[in-house]
Amino acid sequence: MAAQNCLVANDWICWDYVTSRSQELTDATLEHIWITCVSVLIGIAVSVPLALLARRGRHWAAPVLGLTTLLYTIPSLAMFSLLLPVFGLSAALVVTGLVLYSLTILVRNVLAGLEAVPEDVREAARGMGYGPGRLLWQVELPLALPALLAGVRIATVSTVALTTVGSIVGKGGLGNLIAPAVNSSFKAQVLTASVLCVLLALVADLLLLGVQRLLTPWTRAGARPAASPSSPPSPSSPPSASASAAAPAKEA
Repeated sequence: MAAQNCLVANDWICWDYVTSRSQELTDATLEHIWITCVSVLIGIAVSVPLALLARRGRHWAAPVLGLTTLLYTIPSLAMFSLLLPVFGLSAALVVTGLVLYSLTILVRNVLAGLEAVPEDVREAARGMGYGPGRLLWQVELPLALPALLAGVRIATVSTVALTTVGSIVGKGGLGNLIAPAVNSSFKAQVLTASVLCVLLALVADLLLLGVQRLLTPWTRAGARPAASPSSPPSPSSPPSASASAAAPAKEA
């Protein structure tokens, strides 16, 4: 009887709400996941070129880092208002705002990872005939993965939370349930949607942690020790393989 009356009693925990609104909760969760994933992926694609630009020197680093930091300080309502004439009331408006917010974290982490690559590793790669493009993709970016993925984890969790703000234009995923429920004091809806949002952040972080451990095995404790410096690498192996086994092991 209590379970049937929890909606009428406006209880915080109400399983009857979950079962009766299961489709609505599923749709909001899927929209939340879609907006978060698209925003983070675009953020990564934009942050790498910006980090490469910032690495060219102080004349580029200061404007790039300053601009991305400035964007993060803009309130979400003001950000969406500025983007509204361009994108209208659409999901693209929310995604663009989230991408701009994620750049503060992603650009700095990508830049930190690239700058942490030892110079002797770069020189060794150049000595083996690696051009700038090959050096970047096969040596520098693999060695920068720990910092890059750490930034992706932070940006993803932050984006999961910020996506709810998109409810002001009707594209906020679980935020579409939280905002009206807060105004109407619908406790079960507020708690359920909020818990789902927290669970999404936790699951996303754990999945990305697994990806990070899979792609950067040298950062794990108890990883196989690096080869002795006295033994030269095999001529058939690229410098990125030998470098990723040696240089990051010192940091761990």
